[in-house]
Amino acid sequence: MNTNYILLVEDNPSDVRLTRRALEQSHITNPLVAAEDGREALDYLFALGAYAGRDVTDLPRVVLLDLKLPKVDGLEVLRQIRANERTRRLPVVILTSSQEQQDIMAGYDLGANSYVRKPVDFVQFAEAVQALGLYWLLLNEAPPESGR
Repeated sequence: MNTNYILLVEDNPSDVRLTRRALEQSHITNPLVAAEDGREALDYLFALGAYAGRDVTDLPRVVLLDLKLPKVDGLEVLRQIRANERTRRLPVVILTSSQEQQDIMAGYDLGANSYVRKPVDFVQFAEAVQALGLYWLLLNEAPPESGR
């Protein structure tokens, strides 16, 4: 694998399918790796548990992170990503249905690169995912590999 894939941390299978569909409709062909809870996301990024032996230098281009997750919540996932020297510069976009001001503030305080509320309507959701994909995969200049 290479660093042009997306890590989606999302516990709702419908939202995972919608995200895949929105990316496909936008002709964004980057692979999508989905983790269904915060623990799985951390295990994936840090090559632990079921992902032991995975190449830890193989990081996604961007992480799309839900906040309301089982096992380990999204804010704790973000905290651990930022606390690790190898992953601290990894772009993390909070993609959540939460409209709570405290979640927005906490996300940015912990180093989120962006906070996007998931639209309920599929067309609006697809447009949001397309915009995220175009920005983070095509326009954004990723940190150099040595910085990860």
